[in-house]
Amino acid sequence: MHRIAGSRLRSLKNHAANLGASRFATSSAVATRPTSGGFFSWLTGERSSSLPPMEIPLSGINLPPPLPDHVEPSKTKITTLPNGVRIASETSSNPAASIGIYLDCGSIYETPLSSGASHLLERLAFKSTTNRSHLRIVREVEAIGGNTGASASREQMGYTFDALKTYVPEMVELLVDCVRNPVFLDWEINEELQKLKAEIGELANNPQGLLLEAVHSAGYSGALANPLVAPEFALSRLDGTILEEFIAENYTAPRMVLAASGVDHEELLSIAEPLLSDLPKVPGVKVPESAYVGGDYRRQADCGSTHVALAFEVPGGWHKEKDAIVLTVLQMLMGGGGSFSAGGPGKGMHSRLYLRVLNEYQQIQSFSAFNSIFNNTGLFGIYACTGSNFVAKAVDIAASELISIATPGQVSQVQLNRAKESTKSAVLMNLESRMIVSEDIGRQILTYGERKPVEHFLKAVDSITLNDITNIAQKVISSPLTMASYGDVINVPTYESVNSLFHRK
Repeated sequence: MHRIAGSRLRSLKNHAANLGASRFATSSAVATRPTSGGFFSWLTGERSSSLPPMEIPLSGINLPPPLPDHVEPSKTKITTLPNGVRIASETSSNPAASIGIYLDCGSIYETPLSSGASHLLERLAFKSTTNRSHLRIVREVEAIGGNTGASASREQMGYTFDALKTYVPEMVELLVDCVRNPVFLDWEINEELQKLKAEIGELANNPQGLLLEAVHSAGYSGALANPLVAPEFALSRLDGTILEEFIAENYTAPRMVLAASGVDHEELLSIAEPLLSDLPKVPGVKVPESAYVGGDYRRQADCGSTHVALAFEVPGGWHKEKDAIVLTVLQMLMGGGGSFSAGGPGKGMHSRLYLRVLNEYQQIQSFSAFNSIFNNTGLFGIYACTGSNFVAKAVDIAASELISIATPGQVSQVQLNRAKESTKSAVLMNLESRMIVSEDIGRQILTYGERKPVEHFLKAVDSITLNDITNIAQKVISSPLTMASYGDVINVPTYESVNSLFHRK
């Protein structure tokens, strides 16, 4: 390559020298010489008689076909194996692929004996299997430049692998091995249990996460009240036997989806089917029952501030798709965040909670809307962080904001339009990630039995009206209140007084 560059440079120098020689020729010679713009004439737009016109194709050059004006987006293809395992994929032009195994399994399926199993399984993902040591798994992933991850929630679990699509066979085989054949070595379990103890000890540094857990344990009775974070009392009881029994009971064929982004469906099917078709066909399991009841949680702690969350039920959850989408837009409309970013650009400064609360009350450090939606139910509310002497006022403000959005005429069309556009923008930006696309495919199939196109969601967002916002807000705050507080909770109003603000007779 260096030789080619050098020869080209020498030819350019010789050509420039010839130009210099002709420049100093006699005027008669110049007059009789054909005019040319010289070597750099293409920069100035001058025409050279030595080059063919631009409209004449160059001989020996084959141009590639032009790209179409519109490329039809790839559709998700789904195949269900005889044993119930579903394999789904969506192709893309991206050179990399993201593959995941998603399971209808989470903390709601835990018993008092297996409490904390989902959290521990998340930490033990991609450890030793019956076919590979943990070191070998790490080396194989590193050898292809891959990236693995695992996540556990109350209703679903996911194991993901991201790498170049030329390594799809290796990715699928390793992923299936790690999900189906974990060996649960004692020393690996003990190492992760020690990490879990440290993680639980650090929960005090994340009051918002702690309160999100608390509103579930206080607001629900039944399966959704099970802790997502492994409780400390369970760490001394969890072992390999309990984990093996939990996997055998819950990691079954009908509750498993292999989803991929950037992989041809027939190729994925030919690789995955031999690895998953031997899973036994078992009847579907009944989803454990949960009931929303509302409640109060308080925890005194010396943290210098008070954190409070007010929450209500979202009846229907994801299975009431229209309400869930309206609620997503409502959360974007209310917005909020931390007061430290109130003066910065791109911080959601036009959301209601910024304009009406954070910009008005300097005593409030954080104020934001949140939701946590499940298949058949969910939670929606406001989280606030402030000083102990202002917490009563902050709770009143949170209640006023929730009542305001449930009052006709209190939300403007401009606010709604901005929230709808922000929601669509956030969804489309997320779906630019192949890992999120793979996750979206897997989780939608677990929830709906199909993968709905993004256009379906965008149309649903566009159709939302001011009446939809008011109606869903009224439906939400008509349910019993769930209240959780952490820190200096002495001045936090009583549950009865706050609940009476929403349910006046």
